[in-house]
Amino acid sequence: MTVRRRRWLHIALAPLVVAATLTAVTAPAQAAPGSGSSSSSSTAPDEKGGDELSDNSTLNDVLESTNRKYVQAKAQVATSTTQQKALATQIKDAEAKRDALTPEVASIAAEQYETGRLSASRFLLGADDSDDFLSKAVSLEEINALHDRKLHDLDQAIDAVNAKKAALDAEVKAQQTNLLAMKKQKESADKALALLGGESLTGGFVVAKSPVAAPAPRNAQGGFSPEACTVDDPTTNGCITPRMLHLYKEVKKAGFNRFVGCHRDGGPFEHPKGRACDWSLQKSGFSVAHNADMKNYGNNVMAFLVRNADRLGIYYVIWYAQIWFPATGWHAYHGVSNHKDHVHVSVL
Repeated sequence: MTVRRRRWLHIALAPLVVAATLTAVTAPAQAAPGSGSSSSSSTAPDEKGGDELSDNSTLNDVLESTNRKYVQAKAQVATSTTQQKALATQIKDAEAKRDALTPEVASIAAEQYETGRLSASRFLLGADDSDDFLSKAVSLEEINALHDRKLHDLDQAIDAVNAKKAALDAEVKAQQTNLLAMKKQKESADKALALLGGESLTGGFVVAKSPVAAPAPRNAQGGFSPEACTVDDPTTNGCITPRMLHLYKEVKKAGFNRFVGCHRDGGPFEHPKGRACDWSLQKSGFSVAHNADMKNYGNNVMAFLVRNADRLGIYYVIWYAQIWFPATGWHAYHGVSNHKDHVHVSVL
């Protein structure tokens, strides 16, 4: 076989080498975007902060759910970002292969011109004998096919990787949005726990949501004017203020129906003024919380009061040796009673 023919047969084998290379270029390092576990990343988070939670869910349930979902969302973004980088590398490698072959293809095109791509008959009729004619025919076919195929295959590979990267970019963007939502829900759950005294007071064993109380009447300036003890106390023979009665009814409406004591004669604080009530943990009298039911009941009464403090005109709440003011939050309480047998609430 002539040297010229061997040269063109060698060139003709090049697309097979290129095709084998493209197999590695186009295959993604990991699962394609939208498949497997990564497809769940674009799912919008539910309003309760992750897993479906019932109306009776505790704040502890919400905290666990939001933290789990937040960690999962972070992992999904990290995994997909790694895939992004891998695909970007594949695109760069494919483009480099294409750029390296461009001079060779240009050389082929030049030789096509020299041998007469547009006048194949002149090129073939210039053969010295039948063997030379066959050699020129094979070479011409190889030249024509190779010119189109080499760059076409590489451009296809680059387009395929670009398409995968575009899909993954969109997925990562959705995952980052989901991560931001999970972060906000996690922060919201953490704030909710802090509002209710943190881990030390409730341990998270408190309802995730409390009923919304009807607002107490306000004055023309939007505040709460002082009120006298002018209405009958439903828990004693004494009196309470209209605002205290409103709070009492709202707490009852929220489902807290165990023993309550409001007016009490004597003492310097709000009970004699009809501006305070004590919510017991049992149906009759007062007893220190000695089981989970009693502690959780107190937690939930306290949560309802604190969450609705602005609507009800609450001055402060005392529960389990802690006192809460709307302006300053929770602090240790060192009064005569440690308030582990009832929740105390005072109104303005």
